[in-house]
Amino acid sequence: GQYAKPRSTLTEIINGETMPAYRGDCVNGFEATPESRKPDPLRLGKSYFYSAATLNFIRAMIDSGFADLHHPYSWNLHAIEKSERWDEYSEIVEHILDAIHFMESFGGIDPDELGRIDFYTSHEGLLLPFEQAMTRKSPDSGKYYNTGAHMLWIGDRTRGIDSGHVEYFRGISNPVGVKLGPECNPKELAELVKLLNPENEAGKIILITRLGDENVGKKLPLLIHAVLTQKLSVTWSCDPMHGNTTVTSDGYKTRDFARILSELEETFHVHRTCESRLAGVHFELTGDDVTECTGGAQDIRDSNLSSNYRSYCDPRLNDAQSLEMAFLIAQLIKENNT
Repeated sequence: GQYAKPRSTLTEIINGETMPAYRGDCVNGFEATPESRKPDPLRLGKSYFYSAATLNFIRAMIDSGFADLHHPYSWNLHAIEKSERWDEYSEIVEHILDAIHFMESFGGIDPDELGRIDFYTSHEGLLLPFEQAMTRKSPDSGKYYNTGAHMLWIGDRTRGIDSGHVEYFRGISNPVGVKLGPECNPKELAELVKLLNPENEAGKIILITRLGDENVGKKLPLLIHAVLTQKLSVTWSCDPMHGNTTVTSDGYKTRDFARILSELEETFHVHRTCESRLAGVHFELTGDDVTECTGGAQDIRDSNLSSNYRSYCDPRLNDAQSLEMAFLIAQLIKENNT
């Protein structure tokens, strides 16, 4: 999402000059010059290289024990110690350790297993020429797979029934996600799911709602009802970021932590009321201490955004906000499982 961006217009006017719109580093440069904005196919090769390098780095980190649940206090929690809910977060960490020690004491789990995880990747399949180049036919099954990610998703702007993106996605056997904005029509959603998953295979379709906190209560029940009445097999996920984007008076795109959490809370509530289940979440975040989203334990305000705003595309939760959100999601899961 940060490196390939759908745009509503192909050009924009900057300082009185018309030039191609910035479409993400995969396509062109952010610098507002005709040379930088010229689409460059060699950028796709760089995208492939950096993606492969990042995956190799992640695998090396996992192998070195970075994901080991024995060491939750190494998760750099100091950034959220000032939160008024710190005691609750600490309790979650203690419960994790207690559960691990209990299972190990009875021989119910191999200690080495807690240091290993299965890591999967996903991205929006926006640039079809790139995705086509990553598509291979399995010699065993004869099915086609996109080898650039385990799961790909279709954006809210490109999920039209007759779009080229849907035509491509219905031909691959990867799990497929679909972003659903507030304008999504329930009837069209059912048709789209049937087109992408004609065999109604479990685990094939992930519906990712991005409705905005003010729209969840009136829009989400209709979408869930359309799926349930057709007995369609889908997995529900929530992207609470995109529907809550605003622009400050200084021109900074931002998202408020409280509204992000509000959409999540309301989404959990609606699914429970409709006898459905929220199975996943989708965030834009970074491990850096950026100032792009307001709120959270750090109490970032509009006036603080300029101090370390780095994103060329969408605002991301920083390291402290991401960790705080993870703890809050853990509490929401606990509340909705009781």
